Amino acid sequence: MTTRIAIFASGSGSNFQAITEACRNGLLEATPALLVCDRPGAYVVERATAADIPYFAFAPKSYQTKEEFEGHILQELARYEVDFIVLAGYMRLIGPTLLNAFKGRIVNIHPSLLPAFPGLDAVGQALEYGVKLTGVTIHFVDEGMDTGPIIAQQAIEICPDDTREMLEKKIHEVEHSFYPQTLQQLFSVKGEAAIR
Repeated sequence: MTTRIAIFASGSGSNFQAITEACRNGLLEATPALLVCDRPGAYVVERATAADIPYFAFAPKSYQTKEEFEGHILQELARYEVDFIVLAGYMRLIGPTLLNAFKGRIVNIHPSLLPAFPGLDAVGQALEYGVKLTGVTIHFVDEGMDTGPIIAQQAIEICPDDTREMLEKKIHEVEHSFYPQTLQQLFSVKGEAAIR
């Protein structure tokens, strides 16, 4: 049985696309069971529709609390029998409701070599700081902002003439292959552990 994943995204969904294509091509042995999106008008919803993947798009402001909307998300995850949560440009901190229900089963991708440049605009932070190397980090999610245990990292050189757009393009190219590969390794290890 393949791992049933929910992909959480807030924007255009290029990593969502890369992950779902890897599943379809057999490079990632997982089933994209659900998209969860906190911006109903985001382009990622169109990608999910085109790929015939169910989605739950919600407006956080229509709920009283984070607990309430995360409780609703949990109902959707149960409905689609989701095993694992994959964050792919989801711009919200995960709260205790989801963390407790999916302990050790939520991963995120971040465009820096954590612990350097956590939080928003990691690319801008790296350029402003003037570092020669940045990269991509895949990590488990905990209560903090980009503070969970690191699963894998890949370095990316920042060239002197790199503009923000050029660096973002380099990072996206790495993310789109590195994330599915890392998830495949993670799921196969978890599968072996379950068999033992």
